[in-house]
Amino acid sequence: MPRDDARYPARLRQRLGTDAPAELTALGNLDLLSLAMTALFCSARCPGNAILRAYDQAAQWRDAGRCVVSGFHSPVEKECLRILLRGEPPIIICPARGLPKRIPPEWKTPLADGRLLLLSIFPQTESRITADLAARRNELVAALADQVFVAYAAPGGRLETSLRQKPLPLAKTAS
Repeated sequence: MPRDDARYPARLRQRLGTDAPAELTALGNLDLLSLAMTALFCSARCPGNAILRAYDQAAQWRDAGRCVVSGFHSPVEKECLRILLRGEPPIIICPARGLPKRIPPEWKTPLADGRLLLLSIFPQTESRITADLAARRNELVAALADQVFVAYAAPGGRLETSLRQKPLPLAKTAS
């Protein structure tokens, strides 16, 4: 959907201005974009206490029906997605590439139930995740969210560096 489409999230235009993606591709329930949502971020390498805290938080979001948006790419984020999929909360997955050609079996029921949305700013031809694509995806995720939960940002890592260089737009960090 192009930026001038009525379904394009207004908060992206408001928070990112001229840096808002020119186009989004989506699969699933676009109504989820109007919900209050929490962004989830976690570095690939994460200490055990932060892992447990993230899993507990994901279970709380699941039980509360909170909409969570993330790339769900790091190991902790992937496990949080599995926890969320065991319940009924709305979920928005933003890959750091084009939308997948094949939908994982565990996503099919939530998609059919209207509680899952896949959203990408990248064309289908972008099939490999890079650090640059992940940073751009993280900016999208943060701009969509009302609050941000950083389970862990490794000191000197890409996530921490990205958060320092481009502060999260109008979102609170709860870690």
